[in-house]
Amino acid sequence: MIIGVPKEIKNNENRVALTPAGTQELAKRGHTVYVQAHAGEGSGFPDTEYVQAGGKILGEAADVFGIAEMILKVKEPVEPEYTLIKKDQLVFTYFHFASYEPLAHAMIKTGSVCLAYETVERADGSLPLLIPMSEVAGRMAIQEGAKYLEKPLKGRGILLGGVPGVMPAKVLILGGGVVGTHAAKIAAGMGADVIITDLNINRLRYLDDVMPKNVHTMVSNEYVLRELVKTHDLIVGAVLIPGAKAPKLITRDMLKTMRPGTVLVDVAVDQGGCIETCKPTTHENPTYIIDDVVHYCVANMPGAVPYTSTLALTNATLPYAIKLAGSGWKKSSQENLEICKGLNVIQGKVVYKAVADAFNLPYTDVKEFLN
Repeated sequence: MIIGVPKEIKNNENRVALTPAGTQELAKRGHTVYVQAHAGEGSGFPDTEYVQAGGKILGEAADVFGIAEMILKVKEPVEPEYTLIKKDQLVFTYFHFASYEPLAHAMIKTGSVCLAYETVERADGSLPLLIPMSEVAGRMAIQEGAKYLEKPLKGRGILLGGVPGVMPAKVLILGGGVVGTHAAKIAAGMGADVIITDLNINRLRYLDDVMPKNVHTMVSNEYVLRELVKTHDLIVGAVLIPGAKAPKLITRDMLKTMRPGTVLVDVAVDQGGCIETCKPTTHENPTYIIDDVVHYCVANMPGAVPYTSTLALTNATLPYAIKLAGSGWKKSSQENLEICKGLNVIQGKVVYKAVADAFNLPYTDVKEFLN
């Protein structure tokens, strides 16, 4: 198969979808890998390393999209890339369709095959290609939250871990999944007083067992959240419904009950956000303020630590890329239910129900394409 790796062009996105090591694994299996010039530099991988690994360098994105049968990306295609994607071309990347309707319509129009990292799903319900970036984003949420709690950045002016004789910051984490667990781990390690809320009592039991003593668990409901937001300094939104929009747990009216300088970090922003006042921001302009509450809503948080993120992501995606390159998307989906669940749009038809439901689009059962 001919595989193309374009350079990411989203704001401050320095990750790359394939490392030189991955290039070598694909090349030695007989596949041809074209990498756009400088695609890996932001993650610390110069063009020379791709060439040594058996890849070929192309100067422009149009050349990469033009020649490739499968495109490997990190972030969803952005507008300048829409017209570069060809009919029947397999695009394997994060899409997060449910948060941005124009992208869904653009991909439908291309007639391509859109395989989304975030909906590849194992039998146990886990999301193997979302997990590594959720781990990064969860840990980063506390790192960034601690920074924006500083007074020069409009926060409350509170040190996350406090000092002897002074209470630590109070951190509220909405969701006990991968993001929430990693956020809690870092916040606890920095000495904060942490509460994790979730609907799943069994998950809370597990977290209560494994977390340090400064992490507490509570069942989530509107009444509880309305009370907790009044007293917490850093609130992390970490709620995910696979492939669908995140529920709005923090509503606009709750902001007025928060203390000035409270910091909100919405890790669910690329799925629409679980904070009503959330809107996507960039690493260039990461925050904005509403009702004296600082909002950090960067949609590609792991892009700020690209070396770590690229290695973590490609460790997870490469086995799937090798399978797709060897068997093609149709046979791979017939043989592997995880890959099948990653299919979102095929040749102009929406085959992932949560995406169809998000925008009232016609839904087509994926089996129609696989039989």
